[in-house]
Amino acid sequence: MGYYIKVKIFTPQIRSGVNDKGVDSVPQDAFTIRHIANELKEKITGGKISRIVQPARDELTFIIYTGKGNVKLEACLGAQSSRLSFTDEDKPVPVTAPNFCMLLRKHLQNAEILNVAQPDFERIIYFDLKCVSDFSSSVMRLYFEIMGKYSNAILCENGIISGALKTTSIGENTKRVLFGGVKYVPPEPQDKISPDDKDGLKNIMCIPTGDRAKFISDKVKGICYSTALDMVSVYGENISAENIYDYVYGREIQPCVTLSNGKPDDFKVRSARADKEIYQSVLQAQTAYYAYIYKKRTFDQKKSKLENALNSALKKTEKRLAAINDKLAECRGAEDVKLKGELITANIYALKKGMKNFEAQNYYDPDANSVKIELDVTLTPSQNAQKYYKRYAKLKRTQTSVTAQLEEAEDKLNYLNSIKAHICSAENTADLEGTEEELVNLGLFKTAAVRKKKTEEPSYRTFECGGFKIISGRNNIQNERLTRSLAPEDIWLHTQRYHSSHVGIITNGKSVPDAVLYAAAEICAYYSDGRYGNKISVDYTPKKFVKKPPKSNVGFVIYTDFKTILADPDAHTELIYEERK
Repeated sequence: MGYYIKVKIFTPQIRSGVNDKGVDSVPQDAFTIRHIANELKEKITGGKISRIVQPARDELTFIIYTGKGNVKLEACLGAQSSRLSFTDEDKPVPVTAPNFCMLLRKHLQNAEILNVAQPDFERIIYFDLKCVSDFSSSVMRLYFEIMGKYSNAILCENGIISGALKTTSIGENTKRVLFGGVKYVPPEPQDKISPDDKDGLKNIMCIPTGDRAKFISDKVKGICYSTALDMVSVYGENISAENIYDYVYGREIQPCVTLSNGKPDDFKVRSARADKEIYQSVLQAQTAYYAYIYKKRTFDQKKSKLENALNSALKKTEKRLAAINDKLAECRGAEDVKLKGELITANIYALKKGMKNFEAQNYYDPDANSVKIELDVTLTPSQNAQKYYKRYAKLKRTQTSVTAQLEEAEDKLNYLNSIKAHICSAENTADLEGTEEELVNLGLFKTAAVRKKKTEEPSYRTFECGGFKIISGRNNIQNERLTRSLAPEDIWLHTQRYHSSHVGIITNGKSVPDAVLYAAAEICAYYSDGRYGNKISVDYTPKKFVKKPPKSNVGFVIYTDFKTILADPDAHTELIYEERK
């Protein structure tokens, strides 16, 4: 016997942190930016800008040759994650570069970085750049204003703006005008005490207050609440003006990424928290933190988009199925319609034109019950009989056609649900790549026109257990490729009543121990619709008994000669092969 499987707003004083969605939404403070600027000055001064790209509306990427190799500097100037940081991420690039990117390329291509600095303990970093062309040489200044939703990049020459990432006009209600040809004016400073004003600090620190950290962040320039909390945790509630000065300008730092439930929630110049990972520099801590944020945000956004596209298709398919079932319900009365035509013909001698209805004995009924038949008064008895026969024929044609449509719609719904199962079990962007390709091929999802580097196809989820290799597909495309790749005697697994990943055990001709088989079944159950249940039925069989019917959906197979094992879902992260290597 066979079994078919359809596989299926900005608050100026608050520093970066993670919101309830796990993505940071507020900017850095001047204290942190000071250390970032100093480290950038040390690492890239004297370097040359070899390439400039703009991956997104609020992002710029600079490839800088430092003499020791290339570094990739990322300027994120949106409301979320505003920063200057190094990155290793290869982000897709638009086919056509935006205007500001073209302006930067025109002036800054091959420019030498003369200096990196932070002016007046503000949330600003500027680069002084020596720009040389075939006909001229000049020094330009590129400002990065790292201020949450007010973040911006502004290119100036001799104090005059050449261009800005975000421009304003004279007609707008704003204190700063930002467009080419006007003088650059820094943002208006905050009415707070500077950390280097010891006398001013002494005057305000004498004021009694309840929440000392909040008082410091409200009164001291460039210090956000989370930094003030760290200060108070080091020096206590009796923190003095000298303590604040030493904390800001002292050399005692310990760059780190702080953790919450084992996951990054912020990066810091120093922190008294115990749950943290230490780094050699603030730039390294920042890079590690935002690499995590970027991967999480990219995964969450892609997963949400794919889910929305898929749910829309599911609703349409379910609506079509309901309409098909309504038609089939109507067609189920076809035999009654045919019977009425036959009874009119059998009793035609007793009927006359103009009759509204009549009753006839149903000679197909063992009890010979009578049937009331409605007639069209404008038609003859013979024409009434023909009308019922024609309606019967139409219902039968509709039934034949709709039955085929029903099977097709059910197949599509099952296939879409299999895709949904893979989206729900996805744990990273690699898990979603094949699923995205499926939805694009189905015409359910469109991708933006970007230049994307060719990358290796994501590998299977790979595990090692008892000397055996266990592999699991991430999506329907991988499932099909995985099944084809197995040797005839390798073991193939799939959940019995749920959509799931295809799982294979590479046997190399050896007998598979029960412990290995059970671990593979648990992995199969985990990457299925039934991952939140227990005692999931998982079928297994040698791959030679698994076949793919012609013209079937991606990941659709039939199999025979199988056995079933009950398994509790388990990701078995301790067996993941890549982590052990």
